[in-house]
Amino acid sequence: MADVEQFSIGSQEQFSIGYQEQFPLLQNACEDLEKSYSLGQKLGEGQFGTTYLCTELATGLQYACKRIPKRKLISPEEIEDVGREVEVMCHLSGDPNIVTLKGTYMDDDAVYLVMELCEGGELFDRIIERGTYTEAEAAHLTRTIVRVVETCHKSGVVHRDLKPENFLFKTKDNDSVLKAADFGSARFYEPGDVFTEIVGSPYYVAPEVLDRHYGPEVDIWSAGVMLYIFLCGYPPYYSESIQGIFEKVMKAEPVSFSADPWPNISEGAKDLIRKMLNPDPKKRLKAHEVLKHPWIREDGVAPCKPIASLVQFRMKQFAALNKVKKLAIRIIAETLSEEEIANLKEIFTELDSDNDGAINFEELKAGLLRAGTSLKEAEIFDLMEAADVDHDGMIDYGEFLAATLSLNHIEMEENLMAAFGILDKNGSGHITTDELLAVCHEFHMEDLSLEDLLHDVSIEADGSIDYKMFVSMMRKGHGGMGHQNLRCTLGITDVMTLEEH
Repeated sequence: MADVEQFSIGSQEQFSIGYQEQFPLLQNACEDLEKSYSLGQKLGEGQFGTTYLCTELATGLQYACKRIPKRKLISPEEIEDVGREVEVMCHLSGDPNIVTLKGTYMDDDAVYLVMELCEGGELFDRIIERGTYTEAEAAHLTRTIVRVVETCHKSGVVHRDLKPENFLFKTKDNDSVLKAADFGSARFYEPGDVFTEIVGSPYYVAPEVLDRHYGPEVDIWSAGVMLYIFLCGYPPYYSESIQGIFEKVMKAEPVSFSADPWPNISEGAKDLIRKMLNPDPKKRLKAHEVLKHPWIREDGVAPCKPIASLVQFRMKQFAALNKVKKLAIRIIAETLSEEEIANLKEIFTELDSDNDGAINFEELKAGLLRAGTSLKEAEIFDLMEAADVDHDGMIDYGEFLAATLSLNHIEMEENLMAAFGILDKNGSGHITTDELLAVCHEFHMEDLSLEDLLHDVSIEADGSIDYKMFVSMMRKGHGGMGHQNLRCTLGITDVMTLEEH
């Protein structure tokens, strides 16, 4: 095998030769992608490459093409990673839950991987959209993920970077097939092999990875973290800094199930999570053992009850917010598309048993009781009162959306900008008290007083609120668990680049 270090990166011809000699699977790569495919719009961008929509000229069929510029592969290790990703994908070819690699191409400038097209987007984005899943839905997703892990381990492959961004839905349908799509950190292994490199992503990394002594058991830990997030919307070991995350993961204290929505989640789910997140890799469940657990089996006991785990949880969050924030969330709810709120619309329809377009106290209580709530009647009344912002004794559709909207939706930059624009009626870049009170009147929230405003929101000397103040208010007090924190830290930064921590 050729020594890649002898080839100058400045010489594309030498680089190509070195690359092909380094990896036999690329020796037959076509030199001219454009003879077979036309590249279209950009679908996504990663650390090393950009993925484009591509169309096969002979058939008109569409695929995804990952283009990796050679100038970004500046070390032998990076070249090796790309070649190994191809080898792993070829090795795992045929599994229905792993993206199929159709072919590899290479020219003077880049390496191209042509793969099966998955149009449904990342699992991560579905989590952002949904906030939480029912137990039955979470069991179905986790079953798929662990089946991929089982396939990898049976084939002598450890993935090492399982996270929601690395799984794609084949279509946009709710029941779409889920497929693993990124094997850039994967390695072949033999029984007893020990890995020492720190790889993965902060919230999903197993404690033994940070200890630089690990094996394939790390994949089960990462899948367990994902299951935890499916059910509650936030990670089991949380911190606002990467160093803080690592410290909590290294301690690996038993995961907490005290906060909402965990009191309303079944013991079966909690039992499986504990066994997948066992800090001792020798005692951690193997993939086949996870799949036999009674909660996760296809004929398992995971219940399908979205109300207790979603409505109750979010209404409690909403009840604790100040009046100005409730108003802004109501505005955001009005701006969302039907697709974004489809899940909440379905739940509202289920709760509105008499189909009059509003939920009364008895309907809310009956719905929560059907879902197995442990709330007392007085607590349900408090939720009702918090959501009923116009105090007419009913929760209409708009009020319900506002009270149950995911924090992920609330903290999205585009949604915050839209809400600020509606509040800033004259487009001055500042919200005045008069503008705020006028919008309150439009949404029948006349009980918001100037005293409330001064108490709830930081304002400038002239009594106005600028966009920075508005965003700070909207993101304050969520414990960092909303969309901004998820998108910035929940699995998008490779630990590989953070070894100094």
